[in-house]
Amino acid sequence: MEGIDWHARAAALSVDGRMWIDGERVAAADGATFAKASPIDGRHLAQVARGGSADIDRAVAGARRAFEKGSWVAQPPAARKKVLLRFAEKLLASREELALLESLDMGKPIRYSLSVDVAATARCIAWYAEAVDKIYDEIAPTGPGALALITREAMGVIGVIVPWNYPMIMAAWKLGPALAAGNSVVLKPSEKSPLTALRMAELALEAGLPEGVFNVVPGFGHEAGEALALHGDVDAIGFTGSTRVGRKMLEYAGRSNLKRVYNELGGKSANIVFADFEDLDRAAGTAAGNMFFNQGESCNAPSRLLVEESIADDFAARLTREAASYLPADPLDAQTVMGALVDAGQLQTVLGYIEAGRAEGARCLAGGAQARGDSGGFYVAPTIFDGVRNDMRIAQEEIFGPVLSIIRFRTEEEAVAIANASSYGLQAGLWTSNLGRAHRVARALRAGTVHVNQYDEDDMTVPFGGYKQSGNGRDKSLHAFDKYTELKTTWIRLG
Repeated sequence: MEGIDWHARAAALSVDGRMWIDGERVAAADGATFAKASPIDGRHLAQVARGGSADIDRAVAGARRAFEKGSWVAQPPAARKKVLLRFAEKLLASREELALLESLDMGKPIRYSLSVDVAATARCIAWYAEAVDKIYDEIAPTGPGALALITREAMGVIGVIVPWNYPMIMAAWKLGPALAAGNSVVLKPSEKSPLTALRMAELALEAGLPEGVFNVVPGFGHEAGEALALHGDVDAIGFTGSTRVGRKMLEYAGRSNLKRVYNELGGKSANIVFADFEDLDRAAGTAAGNMFFNQGESCNAPSRLLVEESIADDFAARLTREAASYLPADPLDAQTVMGALVDAGQLQTVLGYIEAGRAEGARCLAGGAQARGDSGGFYVAPTIFDGVRNDMRIAQEEIFGPVLSIIRFRTEEEAVAIANASSYGLQAGLWTSNLGRAHRVARALRAGTVHVNQYDEDDMTVPFGGYKQSGNGRDKSLHAFDKYTELKTTWIRLG
Protein backbone atom coordinates (compact mmCIF):
# COMPACT_ATOMS: atom_id res chain seq x y z
CA MET A 1 0.00 0.00 0.00
CA GLU A 2 2.97 2.31 0.60
CA GLY A 3 3.65 4.53 -2.37
CA ILE A 4 0.13 4.40 -3.81
CA ASP A 5 -1.32 7.81 -4.64
CA TRP A 6 -4.90 7.13 -3.55
CA HIS A 7 -6.07 10.61 -4.47
CA ALA A 8 -4.86 10.14 -8.04
CA ARG A 9 -6.63 6.79 -8.22
CA ALA A 10 -9.78 8.33 -6.84
CA ALA A 11 -9.67 11.10 -9.44
CA ALA A 12 -9.38 8.52 -12.22
CA LEU A 13 -12.13 6.28 -10.86
CA SER A 14 -15.17 5.59 -13.02
CA VAL A 15 -18.13 4.01 -11.25
CA ASP A 16 -21.07 2.22 -12.91
CA GLY A 17 -24.02 2.73 -10.58
CA ARG A 18 -26.49 0.49 -12.38
CA MET A 19 -27.93 -2.49 -10.52
CA TRP A 20 -27.27 -6.18 -11.15
CA ILE A 21 -30.28 -8.33 -12.06
CA ASP A 22 -30.12 -11.73 -13.75
CA GLY A 23 -26.44 -11.33 -14.51
CA GLU A 24 -26.81 -7.96 -16.25
CA ARG A 25 -26.18 -4.34 -15.44
CA VAL A 26 -29.55 -2.60 -15.71
CA ALA A 27 -31.03 0.78 -14.91
CA ALA A 28 -33.98 1.13 -12.57
CA ALA A 29 -37.27 0.28 -14.25
CA ASP A 30 -38.37 3.93 -14.03
CA GLY A 31 -34.88 5.29 -14.78
CA ALA A 32 -34.53 6.88 -11.34
CA THR A 33 -31.08 7.48 -9.85
CA PHE A 34 -29.62 9.16 -6.80
CA ALA A 35 -26.35 11.04 -6.44
CA LYS A 36 -23.69 9.40 -4.28
CA ALA A 37 -21.15 11.77 -2.78
CA SER A 38 -18.11 10.92 -0.66
CA PRO A 39 -18.19 11.83 3.05
CA ILE A 40 -14.45 12.41 2.84
CA ASP A 41 -14.74 15.74 1.02
CA GLY A 42 -18.15 15.89 -0.66
CA ARG A 43 -16.89 14.86 -4.12
CA HIS A 44 -19.43 13.30 -6.49
CA LEU A 45 -18.83 9.57 -6.96
CA ALA A 46 -21.66 8.26 -9.12
CA GLN A 47 -25.29 8.35 -10.11
CA VAL A 48 -26.65 5.13 -8.61
CA ALA A 49 -29.78 3.33 -9.76
CA ARG A 50 -32.63 3.99 -7.33
CA GLY A 51 -34.32 0.64 -7.08
CA GLY A 52 -38.02 0.39 -6.34
CA SER A 53 -40.67 -2.30 -6.06
CA ALA A 54 -40.60 -3.06 -9.79
CA ASP A 55 -36.85 -3.67 -9.63
CA ILE A 56 -37.21 -5.90 -6.57
CA ASP A 57 -39.87 -7.86 -8.46
CA ARG A 58 -37.46 -8.35 -11.37
CA ALA A 59 -34.61 -9.38 -9.09
CA VAL A 60 -36.68 -11.81 -7.04
CA ALA A 61 -38.14 -13.34 -10.19
CA GLY A 62 -34.66 -13.84 -11.61
CA ALA A 63 -33.44 -15.34 -8.37
CA ARG A 64 -36.41 -17.70 -8.23
CA ARG A 65 -35.89 -18.82 -11.83
CA ALA A 66 -32.25 -19.57 -11.13
CA PHE A 67 -33.18 -21.56 -8.04
CA GLU A 68 -35.92 -23.57 -9.74
CA LYS A 69 -33.69 -24.21 -12.74
CA GLY A 70 -31.11 -25.70 -10.41
CA SER A 71 -28.17 -23.96 -12.07
CA TRP A 72 -26.63 -23.41 -8.61
CA VAL A 73 -28.49 -25.41 -5.97
CA ALA A 74 -28.27 -28.64 -8.00
CA GLN A 75 -24.49 -28.40 -8.30
CA PRO A 76 -22.63 -30.75 -5.93
CA PRO A 77 -21.24 -28.99 -2.85
CA ALA A 78 -17.71 -29.48 -4.16
CA ALA A 79 -18.63 -27.64 -7.37
CA ARG A 80 -20.16 -24.72 -5.47
CA LYS A 81 -17.02 -24.68 -3.35
CA LYS A 82 -14.79 -24.17 -6.41
CA VAL A 83 -16.85 -21.22 -7.65
CA LEU A 84 -16.92 -19.52 -4.25
CA LEU A 85 -13.17 -19.99 -3.84
CA ARG A 86 -12.66 -18.31 -7.21
CA PHE A 87 -14.95 -15.52 -6.00
CA ALA A 88 -12.76 -15.05 -2.93
CA GLU A 89 -9.64 -15.01 -5.12
CA LYS A 90 -11.14 -12.34 -7.35
CA LEU A 91 -12.00 -10.22 -4.33
CA LEU A 92 -8.37 -10.34 -3.26
CA ALA A 93 -7.13 -9.65 -6.76
CA SER A 94 -9.31 -6.52 -6.81
CA ARG A 95 -8.39 -5.51 -3.27
CA GLU A 96 -7.09 -2.04 -4.09
CA GLU A 97 -10.10 -1.11 -6.21
CA LEU A 98 -12.55 -2.42 -3.61
CA ALA A 99 -10.72 -0.71 -0.75
CA LEU A 100 -10.78 2.61 -2.58
CA LEU A 101 -14.50 2.28 -3.29
CA GLU A 102 -15.17 1.43 0.36
CA SER A 103 -13.21 4.40 1.69
CA LEU A 104 -14.70 6.87 -0.76
CA ASP A 105 -18.19 5.51 -0.18
CA MET A 106 -18.39 5.61 3.61
CA GLY A 107 -15.32 7.49 4.84
CA LYS A 108 -13.17 4.89 6.58
CA PRO A 109 -9.35 5.06 6.37
CA ILE A 110 -7.90 3.35 3.31
CA ARG A 111 -5.44 1.39 5.46
CA TYR A 112 -8.34 -0.42 7.13
CA SER A 113 -10.47 -0.81 4.00
CA LEU A 114 -7.52 -2.67 2.51
CA SER A 115 -6.18 -4.63 5.48
CA VAL A 116 -9.46 -5.34 7.29
CA ASP A 117 -12.55 -5.01 5.10
CA VAL A 118 -11.41 -6.57 1.83
CA ALA A 119 -9.34 -9.23 3.58
CA ALA A 120 -12.17 -10.22 5.94
CA THR A 121 -14.68 -10.32 3.09
CA ALA A 122 -12.57 -12.68 1.01
CA ARG A 123 -11.76 -14.80 4.07
CA CYS A 124 -15.46 -15.17 4.87
CA ILE A 125 -16.43 -16.28 1.36
CA ALA A 126 -13.52 -18.74 1.27
CA TRP A 127 -14.37 -20.12 4.72
CA TYR A 128 -17.94 -20.96 3.75
CA ALA A 129 -16.72 -22.39 0.46
CA GLU A 130 -14.46 -24.76 2.39
CA ALA A 131 -17.21 -25.61 4.87
CA VAL A 132 -19.96 -26.57 2.46
CA ASP A 133 -18.69 -30.03 1.53
CA LYS A 134 -17.88 -30.92 5.13
CA ILE A 135 -21.38 -30.67 6.61
CA TYR A 136 -23.08 -34.04 7.02
CA ASP A 137 -26.76 -34.85 7.30
CA GLU A 138 -28.13 -37.14 10.01
CA ILE A 139 -29.90 -40.44 10.58
CA ALA A 140 -32.16 -40.43 13.62
CA PRO A 141 -31.99 -43.36 16.11
CA THR A 142 -35.57 -44.49 15.51
CA GLY A 143 -35.20 -48.26 15.87
CA PRO A 144 -34.94 -51.17 13.43
CA GLY A 145 -38.33 -50.73 11.74
CA ALA A 146 -37.71 -47.35 10.18
CA LEU A 147 -35.05 -45.16 8.62
CA ALA A 148 -35.40 -41.45 9.42
CA LEU A 149 -33.19 -39.17 7.36
CA ILE A 150 -32.63 -35.58 8.47
CA THR A 151 -31.36 -33.48 5.58
CA ARG A 152 -30.48 -29.81 5.26
CA GLU A 153 -31.86 -28.11 2.14
CA ALA A 154 -31.48 -24.64 0.65
CA MET A 155 -34.45 -22.37 1.39
CA GLY A 156 -34.77 -20.72 -2.03
CA VAL A 157 -34.57 -16.93 -2.37
CA ILE A 158 -32.85 -14.99 0.41
CA GLY A 159 -33.24 -11.23 0.78
CA VAL A 160 -30.16 -9.59 2.29
CA ILE A 161 -30.25 -6.03 3.63
CA VAL A 162 -26.99 -4.64 5.01
CA PRO A 163 -25.88 -1.35 6.62
CA TRP A 164 -23.34 1.22 5.59
CA ASN A 165 -20.64 0.82 8.25
CA TYR A 166 -19.00 -2.40 6.96
CA PRO A 167 -20.65 -2.83 3.55
CA MET A 168 -18.52 -5.69 2.23
CA ILE A 169 -18.05 -7.59 5.49
CA MET A 170 -21.73 -7.47 6.47
CA ALA A 171 -22.71 -8.64 2.99
CA ALA A 172 -20.17 -11.48 3.06
CA TRP A 173 -21.38 -12.76 6.43
CA LYS A 174 -24.74 -13.41 4.79
CA LEU A 175 -23.67 -14.18 1.23
CA GLY A 176 -21.16 -16.82 2.37
CA PRO A 177 -23.56 -19.28 4.03
CA ALA A 178 -26.57 -18.39 1.86
CA LEU A 179 -24.75 -19.02 -1.42
CA ALA A 180 -22.76 -22.00 -0.14
CA ALA A 181 -26.02 -23.69 0.86
CA GLY A 182 -27.34 -23.26 -2.71
CA ASN A 183 -29.72 -20.33 -2.32
CA SER A 184 -30.23 -17.42 -4.67
CA VAL A 185 -29.75 -13.95 -3.15
CA VAL A 186 -31.12 -10.46 -3.67
CA LEU A 187 -28.90 -7.96 -1.87
CA LYS A 188 -30.08 -4.45 -0.99
CA PRO A 189 -27.05 -2.43 0.17
CA SER A 190 -27.45 0.81 2.06
CA GLU A 191 -28.00 3.83 -0.14
CA LYS A 192 -25.14 5.40 1.82
CA SER A 193 -22.59 2.81 0.68
CA PRO A 194 -23.76 0.82 -2.38
CA LEU A 195 -20.64 0.81 -4.54
CA THR A 196 -18.69 -2.24 -3.37
CA ALA A 197 -21.78 -4.45 -3.46
CA LEU A 198 -22.23 -3.69 -7.15
CA ARG A 199 -18.61 -4.56 -7.87
CA MET A 200 -18.83 -7.75 -5.79
CA ALA A 201 -21.73 -8.99 -7.91
CA GLU A 202 -19.68 -8.44 -11.04
CA LEU A 203 -16.75 -10.38 -9.60
CA ALA A 204 -19.04 -13.23 -8.51
CA LEU A 205 -20.35 -13.56 -12.06
CA GLU A 206 -16.79 -13.61 -13.39
CA ALA A 207 -15.98 -16.37 -10.90
CA GLY A 208 -18.70 -18.58 -12.38
CA LEU A 209 -21.75 -17.92 -10.22
CA PRO A 210 -24.72 -18.54 -12.55
CA GLU A 211 -26.85 -15.64 -13.73
CA GLY A 212 -29.68 -14.76 -11.37
CA VAL A 213 -28.08 -16.34 -8.30
CA PHE A 214 -26.66 -13.08 -6.93
CA ASN A 215 -28.57 -9.86 -7.61
CA VAL A 216 -27.91 -6.37 -6.23
CA VAL A 217 -30.61 -3.70 -6.09
CA PRO A 218 -29.39 -0.42 -4.57
CA GLY A 219 -31.95 2.02 -3.28
CA PHE A 220 -33.56 3.45 -0.18
CA GLY A 221 -34.88 1.48 2.74
CA HIS A 222 -38.45 2.73 2.48
CA GLU A 223 -38.52 1.80 -1.19
CA ALA A 224 -36.31 -1.13 -2.24
CA GLY A 225 -35.74 -2.43 1.30
CA GLU A 226 -39.40 -2.46 2.22
CA ALA A 227 -40.36 -4.06 -1.10
CA LEU A 228 -37.82 -6.85 -0.57
CA ALA A 229 -38.93 -7.52 3.01
CA LEU A 230 -42.61 -7.59 1.96
CA HIS A 231 -42.09 -9.74 -1.13
CA GLY A 232 -44.15 -12.92 -1.05
CA ASP A 233 -41.59 -14.95 -2.99
CA VAL A 234 -38.67 -14.26 -0.62
CA ASP A 235 -38.12 -17.12 1.81
CA ALA A 236 -35.96 -15.37 4.40
CA ILE A 237 -34.48 -11.99 5.21
CA GLY A 238 -30.98 -11.57 6.58
CA PHE A 239 -30.88 -8.05 8.00
CA THR A 240 -28.20 -6.05 9.76
CA GLY A 241 -29.07 -2.56 10.94
CA SER A 242 -30.83 -0.60 13.63
CA THR A 243 -33.25 -2.09 16.11
CA ARG A 244 -35.89 0.37 14.88
CA VAL A 245 -35.73 -1.03 11.34
CA GLY A 246 -35.37 -4.58 12.66
CA ARG A 247 -38.83 -4.23 14.19
CA LYS A 248 -40.12 -3.25 10.75
CA MET A 249 -38.56 -6.38 9.24
CA LEU A 250 -40.63 -8.51 11.62
CA GLU A 251 -43.73 -6.49 10.81
CA TYR A 252 -43.18 -6.90 7.06
CA ALA A 253 -42.83 -10.66 7.48
CA GLY A 254 -46.13 -10.77 9.33
CA ARG A 255 -47.84 -8.70 6.65
CA SER A 256 -46.55 -10.91 3.83
CA ASN A 257 -45.66 -14.61 3.83
CA LEU A 258 -44.27 -15.12 7.36
CA LYS A 259 -40.78 -15.36 5.90
CA ARG A 260 -38.01 -16.04 8.37
CA VAL A 261 -36.35 -12.85 9.60
CA TYR A 262 -32.87 -12.88 11.07
CA ASN A 263 -31.97 -9.55 12.63
CA GLU A 264 -28.47 -8.51 13.67
CA LEU A 265 -29.20 -5.21 15.36
CA GLY A 266 -27.69 -2.53 17.53
CA GLY A 267 -25.54 -2.58 20.61
CA LYS A 268 -24.45 -0.54 23.59
CA SER A 269 -21.69 -2.82 24.76
CA ALA A 270 -20.33 -2.60 28.30
CA ASN A 271 -16.56 -2.91 28.80
CA ILE A 272 -15.75 -3.47 32.50
CA VAL A 273 -12.33 -2.70 33.97
CA PHE A 274 -11.66 -4.03 37.47
CA ALA A 275 -8.95 -2.56 39.69
CA ASP A 276 -7.18 -5.92 39.98
CA PHE A 277 -6.20 -5.98 36.29
CA GLU A 278 -2.43 -5.67 36.08
CA ASP A 279 -1.88 -3.91 32.75
CA LEU A 280 -4.08 -0.82 32.69
CA ASP A 281 -2.18 0.69 29.76
CA ARG A 282 -3.18 -2.27 27.59
CA ALA A 283 -6.77 -2.08 28.80
CA ALA A 284 -6.94 1.65 28.05
CA GLY A 285 -5.33 1.26 24.65
CA THR A 286 -7.71 -1.54 23.69
CA ALA A 287 -10.75 0.37 24.98
CA ALA A 288 -9.85 3.46 22.96
CA GLY A 289 -8.81 1.53 19.87
CA ASN A 290 -12.02 -0.46 19.69
CA MET A 291 -14.22 2.54 20.45
CA PHE A 292 -12.68 4.85 17.87
CA PHE A 293 -12.04 2.24 15.17
CA ASN A 294 -14.25 2.85 12.14
CA GLN A 295 -15.10 6.27 13.64
CA GLY A 296 -17.17 4.55 16.32
CA GLU A 297 -19.58 3.35 13.63
CA SER A 298 -19.66 -0.24 14.89
CA CYS A 299 -22.60 -2.03 16.45
CA ASN A 300 -20.27 -3.81 18.88
CA ALA A 301 -18.27 -0.71 19.87
CA PRO A 302 -17.53 -0.79 23.64
CA SER A 303 -19.21 2.57 24.18
CA ARG A 304 -20.03 2.06 27.87
CA LEU A 305 -16.76 1.84 29.79
CA LEU A 306 -17.38 0.70 33.35
CA VAL A 307 -14.38 1.46 35.57
CA GLU A 308 -13.92 0.56 39.23
CA GLU A 309 -13.98 3.73 41.32
CA SER A 310 -10.56 3.27 42.89
CA ILE A 311 -8.79 3.48 39.50
CA ALA A 312 -11.28 5.63 37.58
CA ASP A 313 -9.37 8.93 37.66
CA ASP A 314 -6.13 7.26 36.61
CA PHE A 315 -7.83 5.23 33.90
CA ALA A 316 -9.66 8.27 32.51
CA ALA A 317 -6.29 10.06 32.18
CA ARG A 318 -4.84 7.09 30.29
CA LEU A 319 -7.84 7.05 27.96
CA THR A 320 -7.55 10.76 27.27
CA ARG A 321 -3.93 10.31 26.24
CA GLU A 322 -4.92 7.43 23.97
CA ALA A 323 -7.68 9.48 22.32
CA ALA A 324 -5.12 12.00 21.09
CA SER A 325 -3.73 9.39 18.68
CA TYR A 326 -7.12 8.99 16.94
CA LEU A 327 -7.63 12.50 15.63
CA PRO A 328 -9.48 12.44 12.28
CA ALA A 329 -7.36 12.95 9.19
CA ASP A 330 -7.50 12.38 5.43
CA PRO A 331 -8.89 8.84 4.91
CA LEU A 332 -6.91 8.47 1.67
CA ASP A 333 -3.64 8.97 3.53
CA ALA A 334 -2.20 5.54 4.32
CA GLN A 335 -1.20 6.69 7.85
CA THR A 336 -4.69 7.83 8.90
CA VAL A 337 -6.41 5.80 11.63
CA MET A 338 -9.71 7.69 11.92
CA GLY A 339 -11.77 8.95 9.03
CA ALA A 340 -15.12 10.59 8.28
CA LEU A 341 -18.63 9.82 9.45
CA VAL A 342 -20.80 8.50 6.66
CA ASP A 343 -22.85 11.64 5.89
CA ALA A 344 -24.12 14.99 7.15
CA GLY A 345 -27.08 13.38 8.87
CA GLN A 346 -24.86 11.09 10.93
CA LEU A 347 -22.61 14.03 11.79
CA GLN A 348 -25.57 15.95 13.20
CA THR A 349 -26.79 12.87 15.08
CA VAL A 350 -23.43 12.43 16.81
CA LEU A 351 -23.06 16.12 17.61
CA GLY A 352 -26.59 16.05 19.03
CA TYR A 353 -25.68 13.22 21.40
CA ILE A 354 -22.57 15.11 22.50
CA GLU A 355 -24.70 18.11 23.41
CA ALA A 356 -27.16 15.82 25.20
CA GLY A 357 -24.32 14.41 27.27
CA ARG A 358 -23.26 17.87 28.34
CA ALA A 359 -26.85 18.88 29.09
CA GLU A 360 -27.36 15.85 31.33
CA GLY A 361 -24.29 16.69 33.36
CA ALA A 362 -21.54 14.45 31.98
CA ARG A 363 -18.01 15.91 31.87
CA CYS A 364 -16.34 16.02 28.45
CA LEU A 365 -12.69 15.05 28.90
CA ALA A 366 -11.69 14.95 25.22
CA GLY A 367 -13.09 15.93 21.85
CA GLY A 368 -16.71 16.96 21.87
CA ALA A 369 -16.71 18.88 18.60
CA GLN A 370 -16.66 18.65 14.83
CA ALA A 371 -13.20 18.32 13.27
CA ARG A 372 -11.69 19.16 9.87
CA GLY A 373 -14.54 21.57 9.17
CA ASP A 374 -12.83 22.99 6.09
CA SER A 375 -12.48 19.60 4.38
CA GLY A 376 -15.99 19.43 2.97
CA GLY A 377 -16.43 16.12 4.81
CA PHE A 378 -17.97 14.96 8.08
CA TYR A 379 -15.56 14.46 10.97
CA VAL A 380 -15.88 14.37 14.76
CA ALA A 381 -13.00 14.35 17.22
CA PRO A 382 -12.75 11.27 19.47
CA THR A 383 -14.89 12.15 22.47
CA ILE A 384 -14.75 10.90 26.07
CA PHE A 385 -17.33 11.66 28.76
CA ASP A 386 -16.78 10.99 32.46
CA GLY A 387 -19.30 11.14 35.26
CA VAL A 388 -21.88 9.34 33.12
CA ARG A 389 -24.90 7.73 34.73
CA ASN A 390 -26.30 4.64 33.09
CA ASP A 391 -29.70 6.29 32.66
CA MET A 392 -28.30 9.10 30.48
CA ARG A 393 -29.10 9.06 26.78
CA ILE A 394 -25.42 8.71 25.86
CA ALA A 395 -25.32 5.52 27.97
CA GLN A 396 -28.59 4.00 26.76
CA GLU A 397 -28.91 4.91 23.08
CA GLU A 398 -26.70 3.74 20.25
CA ILE A 399 -24.79 6.77 18.97
CA PHE A 400 -22.80 5.18 16.13
CA GLY A 401 -19.99 7.68 16.44
CA PRO A 402 -16.73 8.20 18.38
CA VAL A 403 -18.31 8.92 21.76
CA LEU A 404 -17.17 6.94 24.83
CA SER A 405 -18.96 7.08 28.20
CA ILE A 406 -17.14 6.33 31.48
CA ILE A 407 -19.42 4.92 34.18
CA ARG A 408 -17.95 4.32 37.63
CA PHE A 409 -18.80 1.38 39.90
CA ARG A 410 -17.75 0.09 43.32
CA THR A 411 -18.53 -3.63 43.43
CA GLU A 412 -18.61 -6.58 41.07
CA GLU A 413 -22.35 -6.94 41.58
CA GLU A 414 -22.93 -3.29 40.73
CA ALA A 415 -20.84 -3.59 37.57
CA VAL A 416 -22.86 -6.58 36.33
CA ALA A 417 -26.14 -4.84 37.14
CA ILE A 418 -25.12 -1.70 35.23
CA ALA A 419 -23.82 -3.71 32.27
CA ASN A 420 -27.06 -5.68 31.98
CA ALA A 421 -29.28 -2.59 32.43
CA SER A 422 -29.61 -2.07 28.68
CA SER A 423 -32.10 -3.05 26.02
CA TYR A 424 -29.14 -4.36 24.02
CA GLY A 425 -26.98 -7.44 24.50
CA LEU A 426 -24.61 -7.73 21.57
CA GLN A 427 -21.17 -7.87 23.18
CA ALA A 428 -19.43 -7.13 26.47
CA GLY A 429 -15.92 -7.13 27.86
CA LEU A 430 -14.22 -7.47 31.21
CA TRP A 431 -10.66 -6.98 32.44
CA THR A 432 -9.51 -8.81 35.57
CA SER A 433 -6.56 -10.84 36.84
CA ASN A 434 -8.88 -12.93 39.02
CA LEU A 435 -9.79 -16.17 37.23
CA GLY A 436 -12.84 -16.80 39.40
CA ARG A 437 -14.16 -13.30 38.76
CA ALA A 438 -13.60 -13.72 35.02
CA HIS A 439 -15.82 -16.81 34.97
CA ARG A 440 -18.47 -15.36 37.29
CA VAL A 441 -18.86 -12.09 35.45
CA ALA A 442 -18.69 -13.61 31.96
CA ARG A 443 -21.49 -16.00 32.92
CA ALA A 444 -23.58 -13.20 34.42
CA LEU A 445 -23.33 -10.81 31.46
CA ARG A 446 -26.28 -10.99 29.06
CA ALA A 447 -24.47 -10.67 25.75
CA GLY A 448 -23.84 -12.78 22.68
CA THR A 449 -20.07 -12.47 23.04
CA VAL A 450 -18.10 -11.73 26.21
CA HIS A 451 -14.46 -10.70 25.79
CA VAL A 452 -12.06 -11.34 28.68
CA ASN A 453 -8.81 -9.35 28.96
CA GLN A 454 -9.14 -8.32 25.31
CA TYR A 455 -11.87 -6.86 23.12
CA ASP A 456 -13.06 -7.87 19.66
CA GLU A 457 -10.55 -10.61 18.95
CA ASP A 458 -12.28 -12.55 16.25
CA ASP A 459 -12.39 -15.61 14.02
CA MET A 460 -14.77 -16.97 11.40
CA THR A 461 -15.25 -20.10 13.51
CA VAL A 462 -17.18 -18.27 16.25
CA PRO A 463 -20.78 -16.99 15.98
CA PHE A 464 -21.66 -13.29 16.03
CA GLY A 465 -24.98 -12.02 17.33
CA GLY A 466 -26.74 -10.82 20.41
CA TYR A 467 -29.27 -11.15 23.18
CA LYS A 468 -32.38 -9.02 23.75
CA GLN A 469 -32.92 -6.21 21.22
CA SER A 470 -29.55 -6.86 19.60
CA GLY A 471 -31.26 -9.44 17.42
CA ASN A 472 -31.65 -13.15 16.77
CA GLY A 473 -29.77 -15.83 14.91
CA ARG A 474 -26.03 -15.78 14.42
CA ASP A 475 -23.72 -14.65 11.64
CA LYS A 476 -20.38 -16.41 11.10
CA SER A 477 -19.42 -19.96 12.05
CA LEU A 478 -21.32 -23.09 11.02
CA HIS A 479 -24.32 -21.82 12.97
CA ALA A 480 -25.04 -19.34 10.16
CA PHE A 481 -26.17 -22.23 7.94
CA ASP A 482 -29.16 -22.61 10.25
CA LYS A 483 -30.52 -19.30 8.96
CA TYR A 484 -30.46 -20.17 5.28
CA THR A 485 -31.46 -23.84 5.22
CA GLU A 486 -34.50 -25.95 6.07
CA LEU A 487 -34.36 -29.25 7.94
CA LYS A 488 -36.32 -32.03 6.27
CA THR A 489 -37.18 -35.36 7.83
CA THR A 490 -37.73 -38.29 5.46
CA TRP A 491 -39.27 -41.27 7.30
CA ILE A 492 -38.93 -44.63 5.56
CA ARG A 493 -40.64 -47.75 6.92
CA LEU A 494 -38.45 -50.82 6.56
CA GLY A 495 -40.18 -54.18 5.97
